[in-house]
Amino acid sequence: MDFVFDSLANAIVLAFFSIFILYYLFLNKSSKLVSHSKEAPIVQGAWPILGHLPLLKASQGPHRVLGALADKYGPLINIKLGSKRVLVISNWEMAKECFTKMDSIVSNRPKLESTQHLGYNGAMFSLSPYNSYWRQIRKLANSEILNHHRVEQLQPFRVKVVRASIKELYNVWYSNESKSSEYVLVELKEWFTQLSTNIVLPSLIGKKRYFNTTNGIDKEEEQKFMIAMKELLRLLGVFTVGDAIPFLKWFDIGGHVKAMKKASKELDNILGELLEKRRRNKSSNDNEIVRDNQDFMDVMLSLLDGTTTEGFESDTIIKATTLALIAGAVDTTSVTVIWAICLLVNNPLALEKVKEELNTQVGKERCVKESDIDKLIYLQAIVKEALRLYPVAPLSGPREFSENCNLSGFDVKKGTRLIINLWKIHTDPQVWLDPLKFKPERFLTTHKNVDVKGHHFELIPFGCGRRICPGMSYAHQMVHLTLASFLHSFEILKPSNEPIDMTECFGITNTKANPLEILIKPCLSSNCYEIM
Repeated sequence: MDFVFDSLANAIVLAFFSIFILYYLFLNKSSKLVSHSKEAPIVQGAWPILGHLPLLKASQGPHRVLGALADKYGPLINIKLGSKRVLVISNWEMAKECFTKMDSIVSNRPKLESTQHLGYNGAMFSLSPYNSYWRQIRKLANSEILNHHRVEQLQPFRVKVVRASIKELYNVWYSNESKSSEYVLVELKEWFTQLSTNIVLPSLIGKKRYFNTTNGIDKEEEQKFMIAMKELLRLLGVFTVGDAIPFLKWFDIGGHVKAMKKASKELDNILGELLEKRRRNKSSNDNEIVRDNQDFMDVMLSLLDGTTTEGFESDTIIKATTLALIAGAVDTTSVTVIWAICLLVNNPLALEKVKEELNTQVGKERCVKESDIDKLIYLQAIVKEALRLYPVAPLSGPREFSENCNLSGFDVKKGTRLIINLWKIHTDPQVWLDPLKFKPERFLTTHKNVDVKGHHFELIPFGCGRRICPGMSYAHQMVHLTLASFLHSFEILKPSNEPIDMTECFGITNTKANPLEILIKPCLSSNCYEIM
């Protein structure tokens, strides 16, 4: 989440400050007089109107700021973001209670500005309320693209794209004129993002099929789409003024709503054109096309075209669901691989061990296959450790309590928002020895049986409960194949004696803020790169 405070500290907020301060204090005092419930500790220092937003202005990420507050006040705390009460959980046992005993009560989403302007007013199932529509569309997404059968079916395509990308990187090294050191400096952050994009888009919207022109792929259209997608991902992590202080909603301080409308319109136009092309190109033999060979948009069109579901027209549902899957797949997988590479380069002993494992289990005369992953135990431990230290979303997506309830002895009112501090849970010293250190070996010894599938609440990078990430299996395959293939194909070094910069950048995902520049050189038989 990108908690934007700077835009609040301008003249408009200050003007309203004096008008509403007495009203706010009166309501706050009145509520204390009538309240007799036992609530979780409320963090001190809340400002009138703004609540605890100023505390989240710190240069550290919000997950680290909230983690420090948990150290001071306890693992269950209340904060106020503007006028909204938010319960923050930083303990795995409380998270377990929340997502087992009262999972249905905390499965709702608050209606935010992003829900309306980026999520098609709730048609995007990842942002929609917990209702029959959400259940129906999530089930459809699971059955048509995210189920185990479909993930396995797409294996040849994933392998093909990964190998093609490896060969492209090899060609960059080969074409470099300065080979005296044998290593070549490359920027990998954008490379991993593009690789992930090349895997995800064809299976969802058939990018290569529908962005083609008579001269090949329309690069301008593709670039426009990806720029808009990056903006969507950024804006999904923005905390707007209207979400915290409703009476300032119409002022759009910071211009975030305006940016949301622009990005949404651009993406909607592109997806709408793709949808219309498919309708125009439909012929009498379309019914003979094997469904397994169709991309997700084709399948959605064949199932939903012309229908209305819970008030949403089919075109809206198809576009919203497609965007939800792209947003959930492209950034998350590339971010995990990027952090894993950073951690390995900063820890050469771990890098040496995983290289030894790859040489033993795969060798240098062939490429990595997905069937090799099960034998790469240390590589799997590295992925778990990367997800532990740098979860893709260190703060869970916001939930909202749909009923009054009691959590670990504390009363929680209906309408209270809920945030799980995954990073704090993953670095709890009561659970993890040396919690801030990179130690993949812990998943071969003390935490050998801990997985990331939502069964062990001390490690829940994909969330848990009914709202657990539906693309978890897909992400698991992509991350391991990409990381294993890259490490197997190249020797890598830091470009200097300084550690790789680990500065974080916050949005819907927690990615590396700056480029990832690494020295590489091929380490396989030259024949391997030729057949890729």
